Amino acid sequence: MFGHLRQYPLIVLLAMAGGVAMLIPTAQALRSQEWETARIFFQSGLLINALCMIVGVSMMNRKVQKVIRSHLVALLLAFSAVPLILALPIVLLMPEFSWFDAWFEMLSSITTTGASLISLPSEAPEAVHLWRATVGWMGGFLILLTGFAVMQPLNLGGFEIRSMIQETTRSFVLPQESRNDSSQRLLRLVQVIGPAYVGLTAILVLGLVIAGERAFIAVCHSMSIISTSGISPVGGLSGGESGRAGEVMMALFLMLAISSRSILIWYEHSGLGWIRRDPETRLAMFIVLGLSITLFIRHWLGALDSEMHTDYRDVLGAVWGAVFTTLSYLTTTGFESQDWQSAQAWSGLNSPEILFLGLAVIGGGVATTAGGVKLLRIFALYKHGLRELERLVYPNSVGKSGMISRQVRREGAYIAWIFLMLFAMSIAIIAMAISLTGPRFEESVTLAIAALTNTGPVIHTVTDHTATYDSLTKPALGILSFAMVLGRFELLAVIAMFNPDFWRR
Repeated sequence: MFGHLRQYPLIVLLAMAGGVAMLIPTAQALRSQEWETARIFFQSGLLINALCMIVGVSMMNRKVQKVIRSHLVALLLAFSAVPLILALPIVLLMPEFSWFDAWFEMLSSITTTGASLISLPSEAPEAVHLWRATVGWMGGFLILLTGFAVMQPLNLGGFEIRSMIQETTRSFVLPQESRNDSSQRLLRLVQVIGPAYVGLTAILVLGLVIAGERAFIAVCHSMSIISTSGISPVGGLSGGESGRAGEVMMALFLMLAISSRSILIWYEHSGLGWIRRDPETRLAMFIVLGLSITLFIRHWLGALDSEMHTDYRDVLGAVWGAVFTTLSYLTTTGFESQDWQSAQAWSGLNSPEILFLGLAVIGGGVATTAGGVKLLRIFALYKHGLRELERLVYPNSVGKSGMISRQVRREGAYIAWIFLMLFAMSIAIIAMAISLTGPRFEESVTLAIAALTNTGPVIHTVTDHTATYDSLTKPALGILSFAMVLGRFELLAVIAMFNPDFWRR
């Protein structure tokens, strides 16, 4: 019945998926008896799908010369043009929002950035918040698909280093007939990743509801955790009711953004033995535990200096607040633990914003929903640096060759260093451009990092930060929009599109 949909262009299918997804906020509006909101979402979805079917039928016989190139261009359009379509119900429901504002809202959601022009959650209907979380959740799924279907064949997005690691080259292999055709590979990936992605979201929703969370908030937070979008209808975890039990469950699911193998366990049947061998997981655990201990000691010393009363509950809260918040920013989600605020009140110290900005820059794993530089690139630089230190001490020593080969320490580190420098240059250029529109330099740097790492809530961690997204001018929002697409699309993929061979048949 729907076999002809396979012949539609990918960008049309993405827009149609957005139209179908509008049934989710429609159901929420009907449940809340907000009839006008339900009507707008339902009719918007019908209109979008009708127009997409007309465009799809007119283009279904179009021959694509190079499928990978077509998908890469479609991905760029998905992060720029599709949000304009998805913004239709927001424009109709919130008259104070222009098309540009609504487009920015949807662009922030689909790139899993989580930046919002809605300063107070009560200013928008619940269905709008659910729609933002749904678009972010769909954007996370799109990122997973394109990571394996587009970036891996092009050897981009961190796969240029991952392919050098002997253990992970066999981490995800599709049947031979699917590897030859990118369209068939994409369809196969939907069948493989889709059930796990939906099932894990449903499990987290159920867990949060059992922990005492309201169903609507549980759905939004679950979608935000799985996609690492950091979108919340109540202004963060402090507005929820699941407490520490809910945060523990969220932390477990945040591990999906550390390594892509965690979401493919059921498909690979590889068990959990890979965890201790996976370089991304080991590096993430080292960073989270190391910074958590550092932050705990910092708060402990601050409490001793202030001569405040201390009990074991304050200590446990400070430890957990540091662990969860560190993991959240490392995965570019941006949620803060409820205990993090109590830890600061316990010690009287402000938030160490420079650490959180650094965590967002490091980012999560390759082929995950997290943004940033990626853990595997940082790991390649670490191995190279470690080898260089060994050569300083023992000039005639021979480097070890285990799971990480010499190729990773040399070519891998070289590629990772180039990407890191390009990323740093992008932060500097974007920050200077934003500073020309009014914000202070410190705020401009924070906004640039938030956009390029797709970690929108990170601006709330900066002390005395007066610049919020709703207070920025249109040029500043335009610069941030470009930075969000650039950060999600990755610099190496953009550079690849400027290669003349990429456009040749």
